[in-house]
Amino acid sequence: MTVRVIHWGLGAMGGGMVKLLDAKAGAASVAAIDADPGKQGKTLAELFGVRSRAQVTADPAQALAAEADVVLIATGSFTREVFPQIVQAVEAGKNVICIAEEMAFPHQQQPELAAQIHKLAVENKVTVLGTGINPGFVLDLLIVALTGVCYSVREIRASRINDLSPFGPTVMKTQGVGTTPEEFAAGVEAGTIVGHVGFPESIAMIAAALGWELDEIRQTKEPIIAKKYRETPHVQVQPGMVAGCRHIAYGIKDGETVITLIHPQQVRPEVEGVETGDFIEIYGEPDIRLAIRPEIPGGIGTIALAVNSIPNVIASSPGLKNMTQLPVPSALMADIRTLMEKRRDYFGQ
Repeated sequence: MTVRVIHWGLGAMGGGMVKLLDAKAGAASVAAIDADPGKQGKTLAELFGVRSRAQVTADPAQALAAEADVVLIATGSFTREVFPQIVQAVEAGKNVICIAEEMAFPHQQQPELAAQIHKLAVENKVTVLGTGINPGFVLDLLIVALTGVCYSVREIRASRINDLSPFGPTVMKTQGVGTTPEEFAAGVEAGTIVGHVGFPESIAMIAAALGWELDEIRQTKEPIIAKKYRETPHVQVQPGMVAGCRHIAYGIKDGETVITLIHPQQVRPEVEGVETGDFIEIYGEPDIRLAIRPEIPGGIGTIALAVNSIPNVIASSPGLKNMTQLPVPSALMADIRTLMEKRRDYFGQ
C-alpha cells in the first residue's frame, strides 16, 4: 500500500518535504495544512509543481480526517509551540515526525509535555519522532554513533561552523546580526537573541545514550564581531558590528565538563578566512576525530532526515522516540513500500 503523508506547515522546510516526497516511489501527499491565507485553497501541485492534487486547508481536523500513515510537522521550534498540533495528529491516529528543535529530546526542558505525548502515542498506537539536522543528527546522533567503536569515552567536543548568509531577516534578528555589541548583550538578556535552539536537547540525548548522569547543562552566547565589512541581501555588517553568535553549551558531570558543543553562526565567514564545517572530537579509547568540510547543508539535511525517517517511524513500536532509539535513517533510493517491509522485519512485525 502507498505510504500516505499529511504535511503540516509549508514554509521552506515543509515545502521542501513535499517536493522530496514527490520524487520517491511508493509515497503520496494526501493532505496539507498551513496558516498562510495565500496558500489555502491551492493544491500542492499549484504551489510546488508536484503530482499531488491535495488542497491546502487552514482546518487541521479536515486534513487529519484523511487516511494517512504519518504527519510531517514543520511549524515551529519549541515543544510548547508544536504540542497542540502533535496532540491533534496523535489523537487522529497518525504517526508524527516533527522538526521542532526542542522535540529532538523534549524530556530535557519539557518533561511533563514529553510524558503526555508519550502516553497519548502509546494509547493511540502511533509513534512520534523529533528530528532535524541539528539537533537530530550532526551534534548528537552522529556523535553517539561514533562512540560505538570506543572502549570508553572521557570527553566529547564538537562544533558546527556554518554560514548564515542564505537566511532571511528573522534569522538575522535571532542571531543578533547587524547589531552593536551593546545591543547584542541586551538582546541576549531580553531573550530576543537566542542563538542556536536545541543545545540542551543534543547534550541530554548524548548523555542518555552513553548512560551519563549530568549535574547540569550550561550555555554561553557571545557576539562574533566583524573586522571586515560583510553583506548579504538582508543585512549589512560594518567592522565593529556583530556578524553572528558564538553559542556554546557544556554538559557537566561530577564537576567536570564532559560534553562541549560549539555553534558559531555568522554571515560571510569566508570574508575573514573562517572555514565552515562539522567537527567532532571524542577523547577516550581510542580518540576519534571527524571533520566534514564544508558543513552539511542545514535545510537539505533537515528535509531529508524528516522524509527518510518515515519508514522507521511507521514500523516502530508506539510512543515518543528520539533519533538514538530507532535505526539510523538512510536515503530512500528504492520504492518506500519495499523498504517498509524491510523495516517491519527489523522490528519483528
